[in-house]
Amino acid sequence: MIEARHLRVLRAVAATGSFSAAGRELGCTQPAVSQQMKALESSVGTPLLVRSGREMRLTQAGEALVRHAAGILSGLTAAEEEVAAIAGLRAGRVRLVSFPSGSSTLVPTALAALRAAHPGTRVSLEEAEPPQSVEMLREGDCDVALAFRYEGAARGGDEWEDLVVRPLLRDRLVALVPERHRLARAGSVAIGDLAREPWIAGCPRCRGQLVEVCEGAGFTPRIDFATDDYPAVVGLVGAGLGVAVLPQLAIESVRPRGARTVTLEPAVRREIVALTLPDLAQVPAVAATLDRLERAAGRKQP
Repeated sequence: MIEARHLRVLRAVAATGSFSAAGRELGCTQPAVSQQMKALESSVGTPLLVRSGREMRLTQAGEALVRHAAGILSGLTAAEEEVAAIAGLRAGRVRLVSFPSGSSTLVPTALAALRAAHPGTRVSLEEAEPPQSVEMLREGDCDVALAFRYEGAARGGDEWEDLVVRPLLRDRLVALVPERHRLARAGSVAIGDLAREPWIAGCPRCRGQLVEVCEGAGFTPRIDFATDDYPAVVGLVGAGLGVAVLPQLAIESVRPRGARTVTLEPAVRREIVALTLPDLAQVPAVAATLDRLERAAGRKQP
């Protein structure tokens, strides 16, 4: 294996013509230069220098190695500088994947703070719901995944045991009813109070949670409409076409015209987390992104 320090010594010997002059240039002794040159020749398996009187002359192999050394060393210097910039958050890139209500509430605050503190760090954003977002993280298609899971939901083992989990907040679900609905001004409602209503359901994971909660209350919801788009859910409820249960974060990102939110009892919550891989958690730009997401979530806590 050719070491960079040996290449630097070879270039100095080629430029100065002797071990002693190379040692003076490099700030080391002549024996140290001689030792490093012997190590380099041993690595490449052929002589690189021949003594000609008091000077050193490069062999053909030595000339070839010196010719390549400039590019190798300059590339290594550029790499060292780039790595130092990334480590110091003067540069870097983070690929973030988030579910829609997180994208419209937590992400903007977090990324604005990150850009203000570290303007050289670039963050790209793509939207995906879990479990797709979690699989993207495992497959190397993103660096941080904003995800959620419902408290008490049945699942085998810990679905995130191989990941670094940064808890952010617990997002309570609220009922959404038309503003002229009989329960629109109720202080709170039980999920069973809405058993006979037509329902508008959200994303597949939210839809599954809705059915599970309703069945736990003794009924199966009649789902007339299903959409991943939260503004569409709100619009359908506002038009009087049914009721819905949405996370509080989703309500914050949409103006519920024609609809009213009502506290749901007993409380149903989802756990919002930021996920990354163990190795990625050590990358400064990723760690900074996780910190900013946590701070943004802290402002949303009741």
